[in-house]
Amino acid sequence: MKEVLRTTNPLLIVRACDLLESEGIAAFALDQHMSVLEGSLGILPRRLMVADRDLFMARAILRDNCIDDGR
Repeated sequence: MKEVLRTTNPLLIVRACDLLESEGIAAFALDQHMSVLEGSLGILPRRLMVADRDLFMARAILRDNCIDDGR
């Protein structure tokens, strides 16, 4: 699994996941329940992961839809 997106914006993770899944790429959101530890402040980033073989296409899809985490 490779990280394709890291953000503190939970809506961006959902949007990116939906875009990838609509293109047939399985995406997995990690760290969604970290708000329990941080007190719902939204300071800990959430990660979106894809299979190694899908990394190139996933990055291209996100870039084409102006979704980027600044890396």
